[in-house]
Amino acid sequence: MKIVVTGGAGFLGSHLCDRLINSGHEVVALDNLSTGSKENIMHLLDNPNFEFIQIDLSEKLPEDLKAAQIYHLASPASPNEDSPKSYHKLAFETMQVNTLGTWNMCELAQKLGAKILFTSTSEIYGEPLEHPQKESYRGNVSTTGPRSVYDESKRFGETIVAAFERSKDVDGRIVRIFNTYGPRMDEDDGRVVVEFITAALRNEPFPVFGDGEQTRSFCYVSDLIEGLVLAMNTENTRGEVINLGNPDEYTIKELAQKIKELTESESEMVFEGERPEDDPSQRCPDISKAKELLGWEPKIPIDEGLEETIKYFRN
Repeated sequence: MKIVVTGGAGFLGSHLCDRLINSGHEVVALDNLSTGSKENIMHLLDNPNFEFIQIDLSEKLPEDLKAAQIYHLASPASPNEDSPKSYHKLAFETMQVNTLGTWNMCELAQKLGAKILFTSTSEIYGEPLEHPQKESYRGNVSTTGPRSVYDESKRFGETIVAAFERSKDVDGRIVRIFNTYGPRMDEDDGRVVVEFITAALRNEPFPVFGDGEQTRSFCYVSDLIEGLVLAMNTENTRGEVINLGNPDEYTIKELAQKIKELTESESEMVFEGERPEDDPSQRCPDISKAKELLGWEPKIPIDEGLEETIKYFRN
């Protein structure tokens, strides 16, 4: 089967390309390399079943692009305002790829009769008034805050996919991804797992905003990729919205302590003032739907996943 993966040179996209190639599929990876890296797919470039096209998805797509399935993962995702790859620094590119890019991919799916999966985000729930978050929860999101370029464009991306599914007969589904980590994360990514691991390996302080009691859940990349493949290929997922993430919840202070122990680091937490604006106090998925519909739940314990991620950053 021929499959298109947008954001195919990114952290998640490159792992998905590996999974699909290893399953015997032909894969076309689309990426403008604004946040992705060719290093993530270097091992695939000589594979006859793999093709890479550097392209901006918000512009015109190649006329001869063919696929039976489309995984639309392309989007900056880093919340770190200091990173040149963050959705703050790439605000307009983020809004374009999640709206115009999503529209273009839905039109391609309609033209080809292809199935499409749009990767949305747990950030569409905002500062949650429901915990854990179910797919039915509509969120508590600022439309004008500093995170809105990502949160709101993902929300509108969901609207686009739902409208094409409902009115244009496109076989689409939406997956809301919760915090995912693992090898190939960018050192400048800005997400807390990367920040803490790189600090620990240098014996530098763990930067903690607020009191460190805010919670996150952490899903290892191989578990997440398996969930995406199941969401695309399981019967009766057309039109569905599905949370994928690990429901095991940890405070930021607990995560720092785990990483300190696993790296045998001398790093200590340093509290750096208030949390960034609109930074959620709790984030944890209700994955009942994924369990029931896909037969999916995470398998990799956090210590095992962190050890693999630490090994990657050591190298």
